[in-house]
Amino acid sequence: MMAINALIGIVAPFLLAWWAVKEFKSGLKSILTGAGVFVVFALILESIVHQIVLKGPHGPAIIGNTYYYALYGGLMAGLFEETGRFLSMKFILKKESPAASTAISYGVGHGGIELLLIFGATMVSNFAISAIINAGNLDGLLATVPEANRAQVQTQLEGLQTLTTTTLLYGLWERVSAIILQVGLSIIVWTAVRKGGKWLWLFPAAILLHALVDALAVIISKNAGMLQTEIVVCALAIAVGAAGWMLAKKLNVEAAAAPAQTGASAAPAAASPEAPKPAQTGTPAAPAAASPEAHAPGAPATAPESTPAE
Repeated sequence: MMAINALIGIVAPFLLAWWAVKEFKSGLKSILTGAGVFVVFALILESIVHQIVLKGPHGPAIIGNTYYYALYGGLMAGLFEETGRFLSMKFILKKESPAASTAISYGVGHGGIELLLIFGATMVSNFAISAIINAGNLDGLLATVPEANRAQVQTQLEGLQTLTTTTLLYGLWERVSAIILQVGLSIIVWTAVRKGGKWLWLFPAAILLHALVDALAVIISKNAGMLQTEIVVCALAIAVGAAGWMLAKKLNVEAAAAPAQTGASAAPAAASPEAPKPAQTGTPAAPAAASPEAHAPGAPATAPESTPAE
């Protein structure tokens, strides 16, 4: 099962990206933007803050209390990932299609790279270590570890040997929920970016939703179990995805209506009545020169967005 998980973790992101590009034609830029934002904002910037806060004077108090840690971790994930999402959509993807396809592609990139780097890479590493252990080379593996860390690593390796198929399936289930969540959040933030005004509240709402999912995952896993955790996380991800789906329908309707409205506004100019003819004289009047503005097409419509974070 570990090998299957590793294969899924490596292959699935590329299959999702291929589907998005094929389905939405111009989705590659959005996919790469989503992937890049996750790496920069979650893996680099957020990690720097964790190093500062959790190794600072208040770090032990946060780590030692499940509720503090859940609140801190959830807010940091929501703040960094959703801010990165908002900024990239506003400035990098501003010329992309206003339809929901841009946000869906972004979510595929964000959730896909998370699946690849966090789940896929971990499963590949675990599979390789398991193969070494099964070959009877555990002592040789431990010999490569500094003595100060050897006991800790040995405990981790022993835990790896006790992984069950059920546990591995829970991990895969969590990643599916995370992709649904990332796509839903991407549509929510994309709506805030494209519509602005009274819709901007969706941006802080996305931060809070992200924080809620991550915080509950930590709290429930500590107080109940993995099954209960995955059920709650999956339910919340589906709820966020459903909200995104409803917003996506609105975005698509407006995006489809925009070219039609532009064409309609250009029609009167193209169909302007002819200038009245001068009175007939002995010499026919020269025809009025055609105005290039009258036949120019209307201005084009506006040119064609991750489990919670680990």
